[in-house]
Amino acid sequence: GHVDCAVLGGLQVSARGDLANWSVPERGGGSIGGAMDLAVGARRLIVVMQHTTKNGEARILEHCTYPLTGITCVDLIVTDLAVIEVADAGLVLREYAPGVAPADVQSLTAAPLTIPPDCKEMEL
Repeated sequence: GHVDCAVLGGLQVSARGDLANWSVPERGGGSIGGAMDLAVGARRLIVVMQHTTKNGEARILEHCTYPLTGITCVDLIVTDLAVIEVADAGLVLREYAPGVAPADVQSLTAAPLTIPPDCKEMEL
C-alpha cells in the first residue's frame, strides 16, 4: 500500500493487535467497507476508541469476540484513558489520562499490560 498511517475507530482490539471494527454480532447487519483495506494496507495503524463499552466491559481483550477486520494490524491504541502500544511481547501502557492510575487502566483492560518505568500521564 501507499498509506503510511491510518487512524480507525474500533469496537475491540486484541492483545496481539487484531482489530474488530465493523460488526456487533448481536445487532446483525453491517458490512466491512474499506476499513479492511486500511487496516492491512497501512504501514502503521492507530485505533481510537472508548476504553470500555457503555456497560463498562473492556474493549481491549486477550482475543476479540467480534468478527475481525484485520489480524495483527494494530500498532497503537488511543482511548479516553490511555495510550497503549501493541508490541511483539504484548500490550505496553505508554500514557494514562489525568486522574487515572495505571492500575485503573489495567483493571479495565481484559489483557495483560506491561507498565514500563517511562510510562507517564498524558499532557493535555
